[in-house]
Amino acid sequence: MSTTTTRYGIIGCGMMGQEHLRNIALLPGAQVTRIFEPDAHMLAGSLALAPGAQSAASLAEVVMAQDVDCLLIASPNFCHADQLREIARLRPLPVLLEKPACTSMDDVRSLAALQASYSAPIWVAMEYRYMPPVTALAGEVHGQHNTGPVKMITIREHRFPFLVKVGDWNRFNRYTGGTLVEKCCHFFDLMRHLTQSEPVRVYASAGVDHNHLDERYPDGTPDILDNAYVIVDFASGQRAMLELCMFAEGARYQEEISVVGPQGKAECFVPGPGRFWPAHLGDAPVPKLVISPRDPKGPRELDVPVDPQALAAGDHNGSTLYQHQKFNAVVRGQGQVEVGLRDGLSAVIMGLAAQESARTGQAIDLTQGAFSLKLLD
Repeated sequence: MSTTTTRYGIIGCGMMGQEHLRNIALLPGAQVTRIFEPDAHMLAGSLALAPGAQSAASLAEVVMAQDVDCLLIASPNFCHADQLREIARLRPLPVLLEKPACTSMDDVRSLAALQASYSAPIWVAMEYRYMPPVTALAGEVHGQHNTGPVKMITIREHRFPFLVKVGDWNRFNRYTGGTLVEKCCHFFDLMRHLTQSEPVRVYASAGVDHNHLDERYPDGTPDILDNAYVIVDFASGQRAMLELCMFAEGARYQEEISVVGPQGKAECFVPGPGRFWPAHLGDAPVPKLVISPRDPKGPRELDVPVDPQALAAGDHNGSTLYQHQKFNAVVRGQGQVEVGLRDGLSAVIMGLAAQESARTGQAIDLTQGAFSLKLLD
């Protein structure tokens, strides 16, 4: 690796990839040198954000370039597994892999085998861990400062519908893995992170009730879920619930997460992307952490402001920058991977199991059978 600059090669650079470009630009001693993006419009936008980068004609050209020290994969979901396998064959480099790691159980099994022999770090991009209010909440959970041992976790995301992507690939389960994989794997990762335990059972009730039903594509009518409840039981005895609604962008906060223990409750409130906040309403909401002890009663609200530069660089409450800082340290040999491939694959299994539960109406066992997390051992 270059001793002065960490040089990035980008595989796929659409909407999310360009958020990564804006955040890499904020890192001292970081440079994007190669970009592989097949869509001409997205490529032009990417090169404008990284004017020192060269366009590449293939993934292999990026991976084999001698001016590339690490890789970012931000291509559509269904490309991730094949691309990671190709990188492993060509030249294993440190990889920041956008979530979800993959979209099928076959790919879960393949990547679980790959991780045993991959000789460089793989970090799965679970941005929600690094949102400042969520990080503060995790500190409360792991420190048990105001709640005692947490028993219940509730994650509510009331948000906007799926955005328009190149080729509208995000309209169909076959390309995304399903909404509970594509949009929710980071919540399942967050559940594992907060409980520090493994899930044993998942039950979901979900529907396609409002969004995209008037849209028509060569693949047909979109079949992605737009609302769901998901309940997860953990080996520790803790339980967690996700409430998702993708036609609720009128809410003040996009994510509301609560944790409850015998001593009290802690909550965090996270606004959605600032670019979607209506100007006539004034300043966008500030993230909050709320501590509500049982005795003495009296909720305490704490603002958790985000660095304005980090906030302006993306749609994820500054977390993309903080994640990149940590990944960059790993590439330089100065840090450890915090969200490994096993974490990413565990979240995919949970999402696929939730999709299956919503389809069948049955709870899915995660300790044995088709969706067993033991596949990762």
